[in-house]
Amino acid sequence: MIHSLRGFRDLLPSDSTLFTRIEAAAREIFSLYGYREIRIPTIEPHELFVKSTGDTTDIVEKEMYAFTDQGGRHVALRPEGTPGVVRAYIELNLDQTGKNGKYYYIGNMFRAERPQAGRFREFEQIGAEHIGNPSPFADAETVAMLVKILEKAGVPGCSVELNSLGCADCRAAYRPILLGYLKTHVDALCEPCQKRLDQNPLRALDCKIDGPRLAVEAPALKLCPACADHFDRTQELLKLSGVDFKVNKNLVRGLDYYTRTVFEVKAGQLGSQDAVAGGGRYDDLVKSMGGPNAPATGWALGVDRVAMLIKDASRTDTAPQLFVVSASDDARLAAFKLLGELRAAGLSADFSNFELSLKSQLRSADRSGAAIALILGGDEIKNSSCAVKPLKEKAQQRTVPMAELLPELKKLFYA
Repeated sequence: MIHSLRGFRDLLPSDSTLFTRIEAAAREIFSLYGYREIRIPTIEPHELFVKSTGDTTDIVEKEMYAFTDQGGRHVALRPEGTPGVVRAYIELNLDQTGKNGKYYYIGNMFRAERPQAGRFREFEQIGAEHIGNPSPFADAETVAMLVKILEKAGVPGCSVELNSLGCADCRAAYRPILLGYLKTHVDALCEPCQKRLDQNPLRALDCKIDGPRLAVEAPALKLCPACADHFDRTQELLKLSGVDFKVNKNLVRGLDYYTRTVFEVKAGQLGSQDAVAGGGRYDDLVKSMGGPNAPATGWALGVDRVAMLIKDASRTDTAPQLFVVSASDDARLAAFKLLGELRAAGLSADFSNFELSLKSQLRSADRSGAAIALILGGDEIKNSSCAVKPLKEKAQQRTVPMAELLPELKKLFYA
């Protein structure tokens, strides 16, 4: 037997139905906010992720599925969506279309990290990018939209945390201060933080080992007046949008391209690994990759983790409304015809095998989760009627004239 690879898994119907529900909720809210779908390649040049994400990030250093293809090109499976969207924005001159720069994507990402609860090596993300808008209105709108998507999907009890990482000037002034502090405490740092200390000291703040301690002990980043004003206005607009949030000065996103506003949505039900979505502003990324000066903001949502949160709160299996049963040999054709008529009328219907016994077919009807079994036998064919048997309620089976069947079923399910 050949088994699936560790960190990869099959999505069975109960889970895939849940994923579809989350995706549908996202698409509905995206349309209300003027976002349009973009589908980016699964494989991109390796350089794209190094240049955008940062060569000292965990994604690039340890987690990418990178390889050389048959043409000798160094490529990688996409570990996140933002670099691909930005590459498309630049390569296809999307800034010149005259349309807004609002895009969303839904797709699988790949990271060779340790599998854990709600985190796999192949996982699905829903992401949003608003490119070309530098104002705090864009920041507030993207966060509010994310909250609406989670509410629409039925996610309970999430909280929003917000911080600002300042601009390049803020971090340039902060870097020597932080570096000086870290060098005086270098022995207390983990090995990866020690290795990249001179190259990127800010990465220590996002370290899973050192980050929580440094958040309390290390000197804090001081925002310049412009960044402080941007952060204050973002908070004001979020309050105006009805979004509950708290400022977490220790929140540091793990990608090098973030500037100013960063945020996460957390769910306490997931334990220590509680982030279900996160993002922020990346004003310098598009220009640094050879594009126009296009400030931007965006986020990504982990569908696997969202599914974990709502799986126990709702029924996820898609059961048919009706189950058609043939009780005699001469009713099989009529039963098959009825299936088509039910589906044409917008009613979901299923069957097992009309050649099986009545008892076996009714057993399958019970297992299907359907609400009603429709039974056709010799008497029903003769009298142009159908036996209607409730499967979930303690009600008596009854006979309905065929001419009245569809109107009655529609009234029952769609009244």
